[in-house]
Amino acid sequence: MRKNTNNRAGITTFALIFFTVAAGLPAAADPFFFSTGNPDGKIATLSRPASPGQVETETADDFVLNQATAINSATFTGLLPTGASLNSVRDIEIELYHVFPVDSVNPPDGRVLTRVNSPADNQFAAFDSAAGALTYTTTLLSSSFSVANTVVNGIHAAPGQFTGGEGPATGQEVQFNIQFTPGFTLPADHYFFRPEVELSDGNFLWLSAPRPIVAPGTPFTNDLQTWIRNTGLDPDWERIGTDVTQQGPFNAAFSLTGDTVPEPSTYALFGAGLLLLVISARRQRRTQ
Repeated sequence: MRKNTNNRAGITTFALIFFTVAAGLPAAADPFFFSTGNPDGKIATLSRPASPGQVETETADDFVLNQATAINSATFTGLLPTGASLNSVRDIEIELYHVFPVDSVNPPDGRVLTRVNSPADNQFAAFDSAAGALTYTTTLLSSSFSVANTVVNGIHAAPGQFTGGEGPATGQEVQFNIQFTPGFTLPADHYFFRPEVELSDGNFLWLSAPRPIVAPGTPFTNDLQTWIRNTGLDPDWERIGTDVTQQGPFNAAFSLTGDTVPEPSTYALFGAGLLLLVISARRQRRTQ
């Protein structure tokens, strides 16, 4: 019996197109790494939980995920007081925020100059070492690291938001290495990362990083600046560089590590294409 050459050509063409497309689809999981780069010595800002006699103060910086990603570890770098033991760290808490107005009252209360591109009012995820949601180690990078400016207490609602900062400081440059237990997965979106460190004596100040991001950092489009708030300003946030110091704007030194997660449609497309290829092949055999 004569073979159906039209069917064979059609199947060959389909197979070529399908496997060409499939070859370009993302793998099951690709390594993910994001970093704002190394500290630049421009500013260091307070980020600590509330404790007896001390109000909570939060500094947050942003990152973008272009596809769903499983995050399992992070780092951030800041100053500990000169001479402080690395064992003086009592607790570390990390929170994640969407970009305003998600998870927020909108319109805002008008106590700050703007909420455009700020962190949301409320976090959507929190991880606390005291609760066992993360483990950490510390790495002393330098016993003496100086910054040109700081923001510790001068965080006020408008119109008193500008303080110029509280001047230079020197301390120990320490990197905090975080392991999330377990890790977590986030969909593609724009987020803010906020670490807090509680010390038995003194304050942790989060170090700034270059903005725009430079090597060894990983630049991205729409890189936002760092924002800050304390209990008195909550739920609002202020821009450290634009509002408080009128310098910068700044990034903060941190990194995230994990693996990308392919969208379910990737597997659906591959499976549907493979099924069509099998059906077409069977039909070809029947016509031969």
